[in-house]
Order: sequence, then structure tokens, then C-alpha cells
Amino acid sequence: MAQRIVVIGGGAAGIGAAGAAKGTDPGAEVRVYTEFEDVGYSPCGIPYVHGKEIPDFERLFLATKQTYEDAGIDIRYSTAVTAVDAAAKTVTVAGEGQVRYDKLIVCTGFGYAPAGVPGAGLGGLYFVKNIRRAMEWDTVLDRVKAAVVIEASPLGLEMVTALCHRGIETHLVDPGAWALTAATDPDIAGPVQESWQQMGARLHFNTTLTGFAGDGTVSAVLTSDGEIPCDLAVVCTKKQANTALAAAAGIRTGSAGGVIVDERMATTTPDVWAAGDCVEVPHSVSGIPVQGLSGSHAYAQGKVAGTNAAGGSRSYQPVSVPWGMVAGEWMIGGVSFSETLATALGIPHVVGVAEGISRARYYPGVKKIRVKLLAEPGSLRLIGAQMVGAEGIKERADFLAMAVRTGITARQLATMENVYSPPIGALNEPIALAAQNLLSRIGG
Repeated sequence: MAQRIVVIGGGAAGIGAAGAAKGTDPGAEVRVYTEFEDVGYSPCGIPYVHGKEIPDFERLFLATKQTYEDAGIDIRYSTAVTAVDAAAKTVTVAGEGQVRYDKLIVCTGFGYAPAGVPGAGLGGLYFVKNIRRAMEWDTVLDRVKAAVVIEASPLGLEMVTALCHRGIETHLVDPGAWALTAATDPDIAGPVQESWQQMGARLHFNTTLTGFAGDGTVSAVLTSDGEIPCDLAVVCTKKQANTALAAAAGIRTGSAGGVIVDERMATTTPDVWAAGDCVEVPHSVSGIPVQGLSGSHAYAQGKVAGTNAAGGSRSYQPVSVPWGMVAGEWMIGGVSFSETLATALGIPHVVGVAEGISRARYYPGVKKIRVKLLAEPGSLRLIGAQMVGAEGIKERADFLAMAVRTGITARQLATMENVYSPPIGALNEPIALAAQNLLSRIGG
């Protein structure tokens, strides 16, 4: 008899898990339950449709529903799983009752942290997540004159940029002293903030959200610095792991708030795996569990979970967390720790910074790049990096993440080889310059 593998959640992790399970055991019955109307689209692209960089939402769909049917994956849309009985190996499904499984993969994703202020139930509060709701909100944006973005999270940075591109009066409210304080330092975020202001955005840092006001629909955001009239508020609070279903079933969660998994993405409960935004995984440098990573992490975790649930063998490594994004007129990115975060966590480090260029100085379109490297004292092993520039950020973040994972040192980076071609690379690689400056600072 074919084994039945049930996947809860149709995001990147869930679809990755389903595809990997079916690929590992083609005879398995693979069933996916999702509360949404669609699967297999890129929610990360939503802000760029709002900002008109991408012309329509249809381009965000990665495959049709027929594609999954043809692959033999049974997807139940707009269907909620309300309970898991791990002892009986069943899930309770709205409209279907109890459904047996042989293997279960939990990919329940995330929710936004509650604002926890009066007026949080008003209309006009937009949470960017479901593509169908995003389509509806996009028509609303045509009528919006003023909007407030709540918190300078990664999504918050994208939405500030998108709303400015849309020609909407845009305000950003954040309790931190600069944008994305958990991942950046002021010198990295500074150019982004300057470009926002040039685009007309009004920035309210060191400012606490105290409430939303309005008669049924938000008409103002209340803050510690006063009231901001608006037609719309985009809530971009921290992502929280959606673990209620797993926790109610006795599946263990950890210190970062996510489901605990091992390198096979197996939970502490037999025959149950988990992946994506609902889990926590160890950081490669600190060993501390982290949660709420990117879609590429979720998809990779789903592939590992699906392979192993179906009887294969695959492992997931501790993460170094490369990241990057467009914000304002700049690209920013990095890996692991910023100087601010490393200091807050008490992680010893030495720093090297350099201003470089993306192409030969004489080639049209040359852009500045600022690189900041963090290394472990003594060994000088790379433990973090940040960058801001107008091109070449993603590739450098990917490279530096591998450098962190493999233990490359600042001494090695200082003498690294680099491509020199006037249209794509300068004579002196900015990463090498930052490493050289780090060595100079410590007398190396």
C-alpha cells in the first residue's frame, strides 16, 4: 500500500517538501493542505508589483494548478487543518474530518507580530502576504494619498520604496534609531534613508506606535511623536513562527519560537517533519537558533524535509543567513552579524571597512560600494559582513556567506583573486580592500 505523506502549508517550504517527497517516492500519495486559494507563487515579489517595477501579479506565479496535478501532487486549496493527533497519526481537516497520514510535514509559515495597540482591528490595515488580498489592495492603492509603514523590517523597507514609487505620501514609523537595526549599522542604512527622503518619504525613527484611529477604517496612526493622518497603514512587524497547530499536538518548540528540528528537518515527534518560517535552525557562527529567514531557506528546508519523510536521505546545514534587497535607490545586503548586533550579543569582533567601486572608474555607470567585514579576534575568521551599493551586492553576499560557512579568514580575503573587467569589476575588489583595512587596524 502506498504511503500517504500529508503536508500542511502551500508556501515555499510546503511546495518544496511535496515535490521532493514525490520525487523520492513516486508511488507515494502526497497531499497538501493550504488555507489559501493558491500555491506556488512568490510573495516576495508583491511589493515590486505595488511599486510598478513588475507590471502584474500573474508574473509571480511559478506554476499553474495543472502543473501540480500533472506531477501527481494532490493540493486541497482553501482548506484548513485544525488539529494534529500525532499518536493516532491523523489530522483534522475542515470539511473532511479526520485524515490518516503515514508521514506529516508541517509548513505552517508565519504571522506578523501583533501590533498590540488600540485600533488594531480597524479596516485599512494591510498585511502583505496572500497574493489574492494583495491584488485587492493594489486597487486600493490607486486611491490612497497618504500611507504609513509600521516598522523598518525587510518588508517595511520594500514597502516604503514601493509606495514612494507609486507617488503616495509615505511615512515610516519605527522604534529603532535607523532602518533594519537588527541587520544593519547606521553607516549602511544611512544612504538608503537619504534616498527615501529624496523620494519624499518622511521618516519617524525612535518613534513608538501607540494606536490606530478611525471610524471603522484607519484615518490616522498614533505615535509617541504625534498623530500621522493617513488612508492606509501597512503593518510590517516582525515575522513570528506559526506554531499553534504543532504546539497543540505536543510537537516541541524552542527558544526562538519555532518548531525544533534536527539536520533532517525531523521534529521531536516520530514521523513528523517541519520546514520554513515555522521552524528554528542553528546559526553557523553562534549556534543560537534563528527563525524567520528567506524564501530560499524555506524552499531548501522543504526539500530536505520532503526527501527524508519519503524515505530518502538529505541534510540541512546551520545557516549563515546571506541577505540582500533593494531599498530606496540602493541595494543593501550582508551575512550573519552587523557590528551593532554582534556588540549587543557580546560576540567579540574586529572590523574592517572600505569604500570601493563596482566597475572600472572610467567605465560608464560605475557605482560606489561600501563593504564592512567582521572577523573573530585572533583567528580572524569571518563572522559577518554588510554592504551598500547600487549593484553587485547579491553576488558578494552569497560569496561571503560561503566564506563564513567554510571559515575563511580576513587574511585570505585580503589576498583574494578577483575578476577585473571594466564593465563588471574594478581592479581592486572592495571585499579585499575591507579585509586589508581590517588587518591594518590590528597591525596585521
